Amino acid sequence: MSTSDKLGNRIKTYRERLGMTIEDLAKNTGIDPVLIANIENGTVYPAISVLVKLSRALGQRLGTFMDDQFLPDPLIVRSPERREETTPHHGAGPGNYHYYPLGKGKTDRHMEPLYIEIEPTAESSLSSHEGEEFIIVVEGEVDLTYGKQKHRLKAGDSMYYNSVVPHEVTAAGNARAAIYAVIYTPF
Repeated sequence: MSTSDKLGNRIKTYRERLGMTIEDLAKNTGIDPVLIANIENGTVYPAISVLVKLSRALGQRLGTFMDDQFLPDPLIVRSPERREETTPHHGAGPGNYHYYPLGKGKTDRHMEPLYIEIEPTAESSLSSHEGEEFIIVVEGEVDLTYGKQKHRLKAGDSMYYNSVVPHEVTAAGNARAAIYAVIYTPF
């Protein structure tokens, strides 16, 4: 069973436990019901912003949908052992993001730590969700659009912000960038 299939099955299971239809979940999240159906049947792996909305609407932590196993503390992820696991497909979020979860297996976590590689793109799409985000640029430069403000961050720079404000992080210019991000969503 693929990662997309496992995620879709979990979302469907929690939705059905709550007696919700796909349309109910779509109304509660603002997500297109076709996208939810595609996520549930495993044909699409959603962007983190979509997963946050789904987890909130279903009353679950974000990690509930991403974890396969429990790992005892401390959870250590060595750089060469990082694995890309959440590449969104067209229609599910920005395809220029490559997500590497760093907290997978710590089932009692309250934050979602990620290493993210960002490819340059001309596409733009602001997102917002409850919670907070903290990012550190580790390679290249990124542009952070935060509400009506735009900020350029270079390697070593960081930003901490309220993620309910519409925001977007993109690679600056035509060069790839990489960031560490920690996303907190209240439960």
